[in-house]
Amino acid sequence: MEAVTEGAWSALPVALNPGVLRALQELGFDRMTPVQSATIPLFMSNKDVAAEAVTGSGKTLAFVIPILEILLRREEKLKKMQVGAIIITPTRELAIQIDEVLTHFTKHFPKFSQILLIGGRNPMEDVEKFKEHGGNIIVATPGRLEDLFRRKADGLDLASCVKSLDVLVLDEADRLLDMGFESSLNAILAFLPKQRRTGLFSATQTQEVENLVRAGLRNPVRISVKEKGVAATNTQKTPTRLENYYMICKADEKFNQLVHFLRQHKQEKHLVFFSTCACVEYYGKALESLIKQVKIMCIHGKMKHKRNKIFTEFRRLPGGILVCTDVMARGIDIPEVHWVLQYDPPSSASAFVHRCGRTARIGNVGSALVFLLPMEESYINFLSINQKCPMQEMKPQRNVLDLLPKLKSMALADRAVFEKGMKAFVSYIQAYAKHECNLIFRIKDLDFASLAKGFALLKMPKMPELRGKCFPDFTPVTVNTDSIPFKDKNREKQRQKQLEQQRKERQESGGKKKFIKNKSWSKQKAKREKKKKITAKRKREEGSDMEDEDMEELLNDTRLLKRLKKGKISEEEFEKRLTSSQSKFKEEAAVD
Repeated sequence: MEAVTEGAWSALPVALNPGVLRALQELGFDRMTPVQSATIPLFMSNKDVAAEAVTGSGKTLAFVIPILEILLRREEKLKKMQVGAIIITPTRELAIQIDEVLTHFTKHFPKFSQILLIGGRNPMEDVEKFKEHGGNIIVATPGRLEDLFRRKADGLDLASCVKSLDVLVLDEADRLLDMGFESSLNAILAFLPKQRRTGLFSATQTQEVENLVRAGLRNPVRISVKEKGVAATNTQKTPTRLENYYMICKADEKFNQLVHFLRQHKQEKHLVFFSTCACVEYYGKALESLIKQVKIMCIHGKMKHKRNKIFTEFRRLPGGILVCTDVMARGIDIPEVHWVLQYDPPSSASAFVHRCGRTARIGNVGSALVFLLPMEESYINFLSINQKCPMQEMKPQRNVLDLLPKLKSMALADRAVFEKGMKAFVSYIQAYAKHECNLIFRIKDLDFASLAKGFALLKMPKMPELRGKCFPDFTPVTVNTDSIPFKDKNREKQRQKQLEQQRKERQESGGKKKFIKNKSWSKQKAKREKKKKITAKRKREEGSDMEDEDMEELLNDTRLLKRLKKGKISEEEFEKRLTSSQSKFKEEAAVD
C-alpha cells in the first residue's frame, strides 16, 4: 500500500457522514494525507490494519474517522454503558490531544459519549464519571484502563461494558511496548471480545510491534506510507520538510551555545529536550533566569498533577520554550513548533526521529538541532545509516557570552539551585551509562571535568562512577557548600533545625559521626515501605487462622519487643522474659 497520494475526502470509495465532513471543514482539513487515504477505506471495510508512517503525517484522523463511521453504521445503537471503541496511547499528553480531536467530531453526534481515562487523578473520579455519563468511546493510557477493569467492587463492571466493542486502536504501538506496558496490554486484551476491528499505528516498526501484530490482529493489512519524492529503497523516518542540523561543541560550551541560540530566536516556539527529569528541573530554572521576556515552561514524567495543565497552556502559546524529557517525544502535536533542540542525544535512534517529528508536521516546515560532544560525532553517520536521516552541520557561534559564572552565582545564592545542579549531573551520567548506542556513547570517554564545568558545579559529587578519579582541570569553589542557604526561608529554617539536631547527636555520641544511610532521590524507599506494610497485613490476615494460644504467645513477644525498643527493659531482661514466656506456653501446650 505504498503508492498512495493525497486526495479529496470525496474520493473515498465510501462516502463519509455529513457530520464528519462538517468537522473536517471546521478543522481546515480539505484534503487527505497519504496515510489517511491508504488507511481509512481499509479500516472502514472491516479490515485489521498495521500502519507505519513518518511522524506528523496525520495518523490520528486515520483512525478517528473510521471509528466514527463504524459506530454510525452499527445496526444496534450503543447504550450509555456500552463501549464501542477504545483508543490506547502511551502518554497522558497524547491521550488528551486525541480526546480533543475526537471532541471536534463527537459534538456533531451527541448520541456518542466519550471519556478520557488517564493517570494523575483519583481513579474513583473516573469510575463515577463513567457510571454517570457512560463512555461509548474511551481514550486511555494502559495503566488507568487496566485499573478500571478491576473496579467491579466499586460498582463498575467494565468487562461487561466492552462486550459490545467494535474497534480497538493502539496508537504509538512501539512506544507502548518500550514503556513496559506489555503486561497491561495483555491484561486489557484478555477482557476484549475477539470479534473486533483492530488498528495498530506507529512511526517505527520494531520486532516487538511485529509480535503484537501477530498476537492481536487477524490477517492484518500492512500499510507503509512514504512521502512524495522519497525513493522506494529509501526508508527515511523524518519528514522531508524538516531541516536537520547538528552542532559539535565541548561540554563546557554547550550551555552557552544553547542560550545564545534561544536569545537569537526569541519570537519562535521551541522544544528543548534533555535526557533526565533532574536536568529539566535544573536547566529549566537556569534558562528562566537567563532568557528574559520569553515564556519558559518545564515538563517531565515525574510531574504528576501539573503536566496536563502545562501541556495545554504551552499548546496555546504563539511562542515560548518548553524544556522537557522524552515524555513529549511521541505523537504530541503542538502547533507551529519552529525548532526542536536536543541538548542531550536521546537513548535510542528511534527516539531521535520522534523528537524531531514534533516540528514539520502535516506538510509544514520546521527545523531540528542536536548538540553533540566531539567524541560523539560518529553518531551522525550512525543516524544516516540506521534511520536514513540526512543532517547538516551548524558551526558553533563565536564570541558568545560565558554564562556559567552567572549559573555558579545562582547556586551560591540558593541551595535549591546547588542541589538541583548536583542531581542533574549525577542523573546525566547514569543515563549516559545506559545509552543504547554504547559503542559511540561510552562513559569511559567522558571528560568529567569539562562536563562538571558545563553544569556549573561548585564541587564534584560523590558517586561510584567518579570513585578513584582525579580532576586537575576542575577547580571546586573555596566556599563550604554546607553553608549555602536556601532562598526559601521555610526550607532554610527546616534545614537549620536538622543541622542543630545533628550537632546535638554528635555531642551525645562523643564527637563520633553517626552513620546515616543516604536517602534515595527516587520513591523506591517509599515503595519498599508500602510493600512491607502490605506483606505484614497479609501475614496478619493469614495469621487469623492460628490457634488462640499461638496468637497470645505472638502478641506477648511483640509487647516485649516494643518495651525493649522504648528502653523500658534491658536486653538481658528481654531475653529472660522471652525465654520464660516461651517455656510457659510450651508447658501449657504439653498439658493440653
